[in-house]
Formats: sequence, structure tokens, C-alpha cells
Amino acid sequence: MKNITLKEIATTLGISITTVSKALKDYPDVSEKTKKAVKELAQNLNYTPNSFAVNLRTKESKTIGLIIPEVTHHFFSNIIKAIIDAAEKNGYLVIILQSNESLELEKKQVELLINKRVDGILISLSNESNNDSHIQEIINRNIPLVMFDKIAKLSNCSKVVIDDQKAGFDATQHLIDKGCKKIAHIRGPLNPQNSIDRYLGYKKALEKNNIPFDSKLVYTCDKVTYEERKEYTKQLLEEHPDVDGLFAITDLVAVGAVVYCNEKNIEIPKNLKIIGFSNWFMSQIIKPNLSTVEQPSYEMGTAAFNLLLEEMLCRKDGFPFTPKSIELNTQIISRETT
Repeated sequence: MKNITLKEIATTLGISITTVSKALKDYPDVSEKTKKAVKELAQNLNYTPNSFAVNLRTKESKTIGLIIPEVTHHFFSNIIKAIIDAAEKNGYLVIILQSNESLELEKKQVELLINKRVDGILISLSNESNNDSHIQEIINRNIPLVMFDKIAKLSNCSKVVIDDQKAGFDATQHLIDKGCKKIAHIRGPLNPQNSIDRYLGYKKALEKNNIPFDSKLVYTCDKVTYEERKEYTKQLLEEHPDVDGLFAITDLVAVGAVVYCNEKNIEIPKNLKIIGFSNWFMSQIIKPNLSTVEQPSYEMGTAAFNLLLEEMLCRKDGFPFTPKSIELNTQIISRETT
């Protein structure tokens, strides 16, 4: 099908191309009669603007890039929904890419978005990433950038986070308040900042309550898979049968622990109290219901887009922009496992 141009609409109506363009954009200096005639003809001819030409004139693509570790994860799916909702309201489309927790793939995706000339980039880093060269390349090119959830603290860009250290402290303190004396922690990989901070929060809670820290009670999930989470729970309970509390890095890991305990007839919370992290929907379905730390995922997505929009508008209008950080609150959700 042939693409209709502004020139053809202008020729048909006997007016200038400029008048057609202004009429389609509702400029006040064009009469309502002319606007109506232009819009009706454009609709009848199935006219659509040439986005490439528009981009050249406005230097905007009206698209943003979103890179996340895992699309199907409950936490990230809520963030995606929030970003798409906010982007839609502001006239932007979102290119969504999944890094699969791979640094190399993440680098390729950043390169793709730069070549696509997106107006801005939102990213939650993979477990292998930190303040790497591809992130610096975005910043060096003055492309608006917002990190959320998994961030690189040293990167000079806007960020939306929670206080993972405080949340880890609160989760461990909750177990202590429930009477736990020997608390294990199944943590995430060694590199991501949120994994580090939750681990530090766990240690600080033990220290505050005069409970000796034992490194043998800390297990590291490298991939955070279903098989891995069950295996670490099995190993933990075989090596430390007297452990009475478990703080897991995510609900995914915590659910695996609950499933294993149910299979082995280990009574929860009588023999072992468990708390997870993120308030995944499965935490309310599994029996017993899982206690957890609630992360405001939808709110995080909205805040991340709004920060990106603010920077995009500043750069478009030639105003300076200073990166900002937003810290969202978490809360303990106490259920049957504690």
C-alpha cells in the first residue's frame, strides 16, 4: 500500500504543506474548518506520519529502552506494567529487552538501544554487571538513564531503589522477635548490590541482638533456580539441624525452602521459621503462607519512568539535569511461616 504524504493531502485540498502539518497538530492559527477538512481527508486516506522524518525534525524517537534481568519474574513484571502505563500516558513506546542475568547480552542490548536512538534508557542490572563500560557509554553520550532495583552505586545517573540493608535487617529482626536464636541466610550472588546490602542487614541485626555471626550459616545462590534453592535448604538442615530461622534472598528461594520442609515433614514455623523477600503472589498461595518483605514494584516502575521523563524533557529543552535518587519504603508482611 502506498504511503500518503502531506504533499498529496495539501494538493488535494489546495492548501500548503505547512497548513496541513499545522492542522494535524491543532495549531491555533489554522481555522476549525480547515482542521476538520485536513483530518477527515487524512483519515480517509489512512495517512500516518513518517516517524523517521518526525524524528529528524524533533530529535525525538518517542521510544525508550527497558533492560531487565527477567521478564517473567513477578517483581519485574509489575515494574514493566508500571513503566508501560506511564509511558503510554506520556506518548512513549517501550522497547523491552531481557538480559538473562548476562553481562555480555546486556552490553549488546545497550548498543542496540543506542543505535536505535531511543530517547532514554531504564535498566536493572544483571547479576554480572557493575559500573561497566557500556553503562558509562550511555552517560558519555548524554542519553537519559535511570537505574532501578539492581544498580551500580558509582554510576552518575538517577536511581530508584529500596534500602536493601534496612530491609535485610528488618527481615532478620522479625525472626529474632519471633524467638529465633540460630538464623541462616540464603543470599544471592556475590556481585549485585542488593544481594550485598541484604546480607549486611542480616549481619547487623545479629550483631545488634548479640547473636554471634557464623559464616557457615550463609549459603550463596548463584543462579537462584528452583533446584538450587531446594538443594541449599537440604544442605542447610543436614549441616545445621538446630537452625530455627531462615532469611531467604527472595520469595523464590523461600518458597523452595517451604516446599522442601513440607516434603520432609519439618513443621513450619514450629521447627523452622522462614521469611522471604518481594511479596511474590506465590507467597500467599503456598501452605503455610510465607512471611516476606514487600517491595513496592509498581511504584518503583512509575518512579523510574518519571525520573527518566524529567531528564528527557530537560535535555530536550537545553536545561541542565542533576541525577536524582529515590528510595522507596518496604514493610514486613507477617504470615504463617513465622
